[in-house]
Amino acid sequence: MAFNPSLLLGAFLLLLLVSIPITVHCKDHTGKSFDFLHHLEGCHKGQTVKGLHALKRYLQKFGYLNYGHDHHDSSKNRNLKHANNDEFDDLLESAVRAYQSNYHMKVTGILDSDTIQEMMLPRCGVPDVVKATNAMSSRKMKQSKLFNTTPQYSFFPGMPRWPPSKTRLTYSFRSSAKVVGIQVLRSVCSRAFRRWQNVSHFTFQEARRGATGDIVIGFHHGGHGDQYPFDGPGNTLAHAFAPQRGWFHYDADENWSTNPVNMTQVDLESVAVHEIGHILGLGHSYDRNAIMFPSFSPGTIKRNLRADDIEGIRALYS
Repeated sequence: MAFNPSLLLGAFLLLLLVSIPITVHCKDHTGKSFDFLHHLEGCHKGQTVKGLHALKRYLQKFGYLNYGHDHHDSSKNRNLKHANNDEFDDLLESAVRAYQSNYHMKVTGILDSDTIQEMMLPRCGVPDVVKATNAMSSRKMKQSKLFNTTPQYSFFPGMPRWPPSKTRLTYSFRSSAKVVGIQVLRSVCSRAFRRWQNVSHFTFQEARRGATGDIVIGFHHGGHGDQYPFDGPGNTLAHAFAPQRGWFHYDADENWSTNPVNMTQVDLESVAVHEIGHILGLGHSYDRNAIMFPSFSPGTIKRNLRADDIEGIRALYS
């Protein structure tokens, strides 16, 4: 057969395309909504500072603040009055202190630079404050003795889990926004599911074509029908729901990549591993090395489960 140089060139170009990391450039990353925090550094109880109402919304969104939602609270009306103003009141100070405690910072109730920097990091949209039951707390203590660690993992309220008979979970894809090709997403998610499969009793398999899986994964902009709208680039990266809802949503406005090379790109697989943890029933961990830590720095790759993640999933299903 005669040598055909065009075939060789075509094969080389195909190999080159396969080896190049896929990056998706979305909207301009200038108006980041967490930027309002810059102007609040140093604020403390007793002050009235423009922009504190936005901080209250932030802390309420992520589970630290609750104005007027407790019907047994005799101060409900007084609390509601403060929900949308710019006063640094007692409830706001308590919320800041709780945030600082969760993130292992110096607990002062003051918006110091460390607290502001932590709050400004892009993060998962699932709220942070999750309380374990007494029974599960004692189980965590047994786990900590076994692994010689201090457990930092948490669970959703009520500890929702997949039933014992449901160990094989299927997943499918449905997006309202086109961000990456389906083959890329399949590959990313297959690897992410495998990490949890290797440390738990679960197995994962893509649902047959046209079927809806136990878990549905997709990209969406802004409001997308689940009552938890995304907030544009650089803020909430993704969110997922506790068992057995099985929804995992990426924010389509982020600058996603399969292999980040700069500080504007977010790793698809790292975020997938985190959100799958939520789908299985894990809340956030306050071990900064854990996959389930809430914040995530763009430009980094964080795909490997750590001891706290593994202890958490085994404690939940033991």
